[in-house]
Amino acid sequence: MNEYMSVLEAHLTDANLRKLLTIPNKSVHKFIADTIELCDPMKVFICDDSRMDVEYIRKTAIARGEETPLAIPTHTVHFDGLHDQARDKEQTTYLVPEGETLGDQLNQMDRKKGLEKVQERLKGSMENKKMVVRFFCLGPRDSVFSIPVIQITDSFYVAHSEDLLYRRGYDYFRRLPEDAEIFQMLHSSGKLMHSVSIDWQNRGVAIDYKENTVYSFNTQYAGNSIGLKKLSLRLAIRKADREGWLAEHMFLMSVQGPNERKTYMTGAFPSGCGKTSTSMIPGCTIVGDDLAYIKNIEGVATAANAERGIFGIIRSVSSKGDPVIWAVLNSHEPAIFSNVLVSYDGIPYWLEDGRDAPNRGINFSGDWFEGKKDANGEDIPLAHKNARYTIGLEGLPNVDKTLEDPNGVEVGAVIYGGRDADTWVPVQQSFDWAHGVITMGASLESESTAATLGPSGIRKFQAFSNMDFISIPLGKYIQNHLDFASSLTEAPKIFSVNYFQRDENGQFLTDKADKRVWLQWMDLRVHGDAKARKTPTGFIPLFEDLQNLFREHLEKEYSQDQYEEQFMIRVPELLAKLDRIEKEYRDYVSDAPDILYNLIDDQRSRLIQAQTEYGDCIKPSVFSIE
Repeated sequence: MNEYMSVLEAHLTDANLRKLLTIPNKSVHKFIADTIELCDPMKVFICDDSRMDVEYIRKTAIARGEETPLAIPTHTVHFDGLHDQARDKEQTTYLVPEGETLGDQLNQMDRKKGLEKVQERLKGSMENKKMVVRFFCLGPRDSVFSIPVIQITDSFYVAHSEDLLYRRGYDYFRRLPEDAEIFQMLHSSGKLMHSVSIDWQNRGVAIDYKENTVYSFNTQYAGNSIGLKKLSLRLAIRKADREGWLAEHMFLMSVQGPNERKTYMTGAFPSGCGKTSTSMIPGCTIVGDDLAYIKNIEGVATAANAERGIFGIIRSVSSKGDPVIWAVLNSHEPAIFSNVLVSYDGIPYWLEDGRDAPNRGINFSGDWFEGKKDANGEDIPLAHKNARYTIGLEGLPNVDKTLEDPNGVEVGAVIYGGRDADTWVPVQQSFDWAHGVITMGASLESESTAATLGPSGIRKFQAFSNMDFISIPLGKYIQNHLDFASSLTEAPKIFSVNYFQRDENGQFLTDKADKRVWLQWMDLRVHGDAKARKTPTGFIPLFEDLQNLFREHLEKEYSQDQYEEQFMIRVPELLAKLDRIEKEYRDYVSDAPDILYNLIDDQRSRLIQAQTEYGDCIKPSVFSIE
């Protein structure tokens, strides 16, 4: 018995209490008991991952109206209303103990005051509701990557979503030692109307990293409420900092090279920038699309997917551009759609899906018709720009067999990419690990998308595609990346990509399918099978190699004119980018390592020298082959 037993006995049925007590960890008991006293739920349900319990969660989400069945019986739809449609960065706050600071780039407040605010927001928030307790494992179970996570929520939609996205962990928790480090997630959707959080103006996320606990309230949007997603990433980054590994906002995939060679690559892209579609390229296999843990195992950079599912942006997913995802979303594999349009016969539609959509239906605004306007007189689109789908990876025909491998996979390449109309070339390789970390990872910029609140299309500093989630001072985070390679036998190659170059008329210079060629070229470079031209910013492909790759993998011709336009070195734009990046660090990152400024200066000098010799816009053919 422990001091929390009286609370647990008073609020749990005998069946639920028995399920909980098979987990001996007292910190688990304390977290649940404390939450009961704070949130005052009507009932408490402990999920033991049995088929009956998991099905109960799905059915209850439907019965409560949090999800609605679609025409395909294994599919449902969830709506977040007009105002709760993206991660709210401004209301995501770190609770910092007295005397500590996380740097100017992070929202933070005094821990004591923050916890008082959390208590105020969550006090009685589950009155007349049922509290759900779930147990999961980030990373493959029983591996060096495993992190146990307990999720408490009053949203059956959240509990159901996590069942598709994460590894069930009830049995894993039963084996945990008493001193195991556990991540704790507490979510309450607050007051609801038609199963939508209506107190969204008081929503928030509070991260108490001292206790490995994240609180979210008055929201149902998955990016704010699913604790194991980006909320746990913030805690994992701090854990990685203490232990000497990397917790990254990265996909993990395998590129199939010549003679059935497999090269595993990780990639960091801001939301809406081609991250999931890259990891789903035909001819490749996917390990994960969003969160990767990378560790040094016997001198080898080794990675695993923290998740086992995909919470992906559905906008522009089509049968032509994304055939694998399209096939799964039209199969009987379990799926949750969110904030799409649903026709009256139960068919989901979304923006740019290549179909003729109905002019009436149900969407995040309620009954929708073409021409419907919001309170500001703006047209309400048929589906939200940040509409999503939630699926498990096991249903994909291209899932890599190493998904649950406790040993992880060897990383051959790291990729950084964002939305960039006029600066970066489609693909290039860094000169070495430090050059890639600084000029590609730490210098990443991207045009904003609908995945976060605020206007879209604004170029923003997005270091490592992780700025929204970095939970330690940014300079320390950069130094950790630099240090990580120091004890590796051979560091992975680092590349940058840009799928969003535009010409003077605003037309994209590359097709969605072209990224398959860029990946194949990376595979060749990782294994020393292709030469490259050395530009001031990195190594770029030879025209002849790309011409052959386009023919082999896409069965289309690639012209010299295309090559010269896509891989032209635009010196003024690149110099302006360096100025923006340097200013960002000098103004806001007091602990940036000196090597960052040194490598930026070196790149600026190379660009100016090339500009003096060749002009502002330099054709790739003038650079030497190495």
